[in-house]
Amino acid sequence: MNPVFADLPVTVFETMSRLAREHGAVNLGQGFPDDPGPDDVREVAAKALRDGYNQYPPMMGLASLRSAIAAHYGRHQGLDLDPETEVMVTSGATEALAGAIFALIQPGDEVVLFEPMYDAYLPLVRRAGGIPRFVTLKPPHFRLEDEALAAAFSDRTRLIILNNPLNPSATVFGETDLSLLAEYCQRFDALALCDEVWEHVMFDGSRHVPLMALPGMRERTIKVGSAGKIFSLTGWKVGFVMAAPGLMRVLARAHQFLTFTTPPNLQEAAAYGLGKDEAYFIGMRAGLARSRDRLAKGLSALGFTVLPSAATYFLSIDIGEDDDVAFCERLVRENGVAAIPVSAFYETGRVRNLVRFCFAKTDATLDAALDRLSRRASAA
Repeated sequence: MNPVFADLPVTVFETMSRLAREHGAVNLGQGFPDDPGPDDVREVAAKALRDGYNQYPPMMGLASLRSAIAAHYGRHQGLDLDPETEVMVTSGATEALAGAIFALIQPGDEVVLFEPMYDAYLPLVRRAGGIPRFVTLKPPHFRLEDEALAAAFSDRTRLIILNNPLNPSATVFGETDLSLLAEYCQRFDALALCDEVWEHVMFDGSRHVPLMALPGMRERTIKVGSAGKIFSLTGWKVGFVMAAPGLMRVLARAHQFLTFTTPPNLQEAAAYGLGKDEAYFIGMRAGLARSRDRLAKGLSALGFTVLPSAATYFLSIDIGEDDDVAFCERLVRENGVAAIPVSAFYETGRVRNLVRFCFAKTDATLDAALDRLSRRASAA
């Protein structure tokens, strides 16, 4: 068996989910909402399933969805995309990322990864024969620093993988960070694979800036989005890929031999959803921000140090000790609340004093977790 996958240990996500089930815990570890998603979007999917076409759709995606993607990003981010040559639909953002990694790097190419990072990046890079070079981002601000980039980039750098907004830190890279990164990509002739699935889940009036929009980056950036994150329908696995035509031709070949297509009814529903007016996106963000504030206020009242959360479904606490894994195991066993140790998102230079909670839950779920955590505080 291939050692990249055969030798992988059981992930902390699997471990914490199992412990949550065993102990009947309130699970704030899993990163998906309690909300079932917008009624109208789900109804379009149901109608398309009942009455529409259910055979293979075009490999690149339905024309209606590709056009909707181009229009959506033109309206929201000022990008000028050709739906025929610069947009592709995938079965989720992870498939888009995998296809891009397999398509763009050869064995021996160096790939710059920013940790903390989504856990799929590293095994995919290694399976493609890439050599990872890590930039460790440090709390509480998780900013890009010139010295760290200079140490990671070299003449062998082929690709960088950037998650913006960043899970699990819930931080947003703005124009200052992105301009610095763009400078390095151009200086070393590197491509940028941008995992931007949280681009609409941003709070406090902040707006997403795509790396693709920066000077010199249009032809060297692959942008990845997700209907699952935009519409709180994480099980749908409908991803978007945007890139210049020369890059897209290669990305399409990799996609063709991975999943080939994505369910047409879900594509139709995503196309409908992307055309929703600004009120939907404002309301979605406001609802999640309210849940964030509810959990943050409750955790602060219990004496926890809560880090800022500018985006995503997550916020983290500083536990003031150096073993987040043991802390999370105690929390789920003794108090019936599941969380995720942030060290799981690091490969090197591990940060071990942060714990991540998901706040995309009902008020009842959040309050139940806080009630159980209050018993811990009382006992302490």
